[in-house]
Amino acid sequence: MTRFGAVTIVQFEHRPGILDLGWGHPLPSLLPLGAWSGAGAETLETYGWQALTYGHPTGPAPLIDWLCAHVGDATPGQTFVTAGASHGLALLTQLLTGPGDVVLVDSPTYHLAFQILTDHGVRLVPAPADEDGLRPAETAALARSLGAVFLYLVPTFGNPTGRSLPLERRRELVSLGVPIVEDDTYRELYYGDGAPPALWHLANGHGVVRLGSFAKTVAPGLRLGWINAAPSLIDRLARLGYVHSGGGVNHSTAMTMATFGTSGAYERHVARLRDRYREHRDALTGALGVPAPDGGWFVWLRLPAGLDAEALLPRAERHGTSFVPGPAFYAGRGGGSDHVRLSFSHLAPADLIEAAGRLRAALPAE
Repeated sequence: MTRFGAVTIVQFEHRPGILDLGWGHPLPSLLPLGAWSGAGAETLETYGWQALTYGHPTGPAPLIDWLCAHVGDATPGQTFVTAGASHGLALLTQLLTGPGDVVLVDSPTYHLAFQILTDHGVRLVPAPADEDGLRPAETAALARSLGAVFLYLVPTFGNPTGRSLPLERRRELVSLGVPIVEDDTYRELYYGDGAPPALWHLANGHGVVRLGSFAKTVAPGLRLGWINAAPSLIDRLARLGYVHSGGGVNHSTAMTMATFGTSGAYERHVARLRDRYREHRDALTGALGVPAPDGGWFVWLRLPAGLDAEALLPRAERHGTSFVPGPAFYAGRGGGSDHVRLSFSHLAPADLIEAAGRLRAALPAE
């Protein structure tokens, strides 16, 4: 059997001697190899050839029915299965925007969304924000003045901050009529009593499109997620040429996910993830002496006064650790030089503690 080095198979690039806090990837040992394999075998036994042929345009009914029951605030007519949240954002940008259109983005927000949006020729404009997150009234005024097509944000356990938009701001934002694309990727990775209500939920589906994903709760290699939107937009997605040509997106994986969900394996797996990633979070934040986020995978670390994140990076790597500098998360790179994003998902707790020590050693002496 031919064997390949990991560098030709996976996205992650290991650098010897570096405990890298920059990668927002799952800990490999937490990926559900056995449970997923069992779900795949059960799916083929249950559905036979139907699991391997062209799928229904919006996604297979077994997954959509389970998913709608699971999220509890969407119907099958409001649901379209995607190849992940990034794919969903690309589809929405393709359908809703044209070159030169304005899209507002939270500040800071998920940095890899920027290229997905600009691949379609849109112009990104940062939305007004403060330490508590996006400012709804100012954002709505800016959206109206620029004719923005939509606002993109990650309001729950966001990347990079780990924070959630306060409830009163959520309610105000959905009441102001700004079209919103809500990236809800981290919702189920909470480490307390739960997550705040989705913007989609508060708006009753009016004026909000929600992106969901199984990348963080099951495995990113599935490339599986969904869009919740008005039925008219779901219909437009289902009539795209590549869907008409190839059938529903990622059909066989979607069918296996339906089995994984309905069997109870998903619920058990996510509960295990919460327990384990809570340990990871506590290891990193405890070692750094900083507040712990309520969910997600990230710590948004403020640097000592006068220290620049990008200038610190090479020094940190000489000490054997790394991170993503804060400016990467601002459209136009207009801020964030006083912060770094640290991920606690990809390393074991002992390695996180060691990486924190290396980062502290890299900081200039006071």
